[in-house]
Amino acid sequence: MTVRRAWIERDAELAVSRQCDLAGVARSWVYGAVGEVLDEMDLRLLELIDAQYTRRPFYGSRRMVVYLQEQGHAVNRKRVQRLMRVLGLAGMAPGPNTSRPHPEHKIYPYLLRGVAVVRPNQVWSTDITYIRLEHGFAYLVAIVDWYARRVLAWRISNTLEAGFCADCLEDALRAHGRPEVFNSDQGSQFTSEAFTGVLRREGIAISMDGRGRALDNIFVERLWRTVKYEDIYLKGYASLSELRLGLTEYFAFYNGERPHQSLGNRTPDAVYASGEGGGASIVDRFGGAAESSPAVSGAVGEGLAPNLPA
Repeated sequence: MTVRRAWIERDAELAVSRQCDLAGVARSWVYGAVGEVLDEMDLRLLELIDAQYTRRPFYGSRRMVVYLQEQGHAVNRKRVQRLMRVLGLAGMAPGPNTSRPHPEHKIYPYLLRGVAVVRPNQVWSTDITYIRLEHGFAYLVAIVDWYARRVLAWRISNTLEAGFCADCLEDALRAHGRPEVFNSDQGSQFTSEAFTGVLRREGIAISMDGRGRALDNIFVERLWRTVKYEDIYLKGYASLSELRLGLTEYFAFYNGERPHQSLGNRTPDAVYASGEGGGASIVDRFGGAAESSPAVSGAVGEGLAPNLPA
């Protein structure tokens, strides 16, 4: 069935529905694998939503409707919700969340509230973001070391399946050893057995963002803003192959050449290698006193703001 699904081409002369009939594949399965069939207006709205969400990640569907209407697009909330689901986005605020975990997947507690990150490989984190292409879209996953802001591994895919996230994790572990704690959101890709099974196998403490906590994974969110405004929005990649080549070049620059103000204008590569000049601590704004987890060693940083990348 997987082989037959691979025969389906959205840009072919035959309609997708007819190709599915000939290949014996359900249309819903194909759409679920390669994304929804979108018209030109949907693609334009996706581009606007992505750019605004990158600037304002706390925007949910209601605020996004207002923003799009201000840009001259008469859209309703139902359409915006559908498009945000395509992007895998949800506003960083308490309330309904389109990135709900799978109901059968275990959710792990957040371990990093108020904990100071004082060395490389103490805490890694990950997230997924949407990237607009000329004739479609893709998803980018990256793994970041909190101490040095270094991008340890990344992968792109045209689906939101868990497999490419688990592969990215394996890449990072092979190249850099293992962290003490791994943090992610509660999305089904990261709560899946394919992903958490790797972490448990390696004896890594698993931490997951609390719902409605905008700062829990702020370092990867800031990475998305940086890479989009410094590379993706400027270059407008047309295909997955172009995107892969472009990001390979950009992440080499980001890690090895781009000075980070929060790192004393040093590079992530230099800070990661030396173990000096980095660090971070997420403020515990919700629980009162800072909390320290026994799974994470290091001093507790009460009242410290996140040391954000420039």
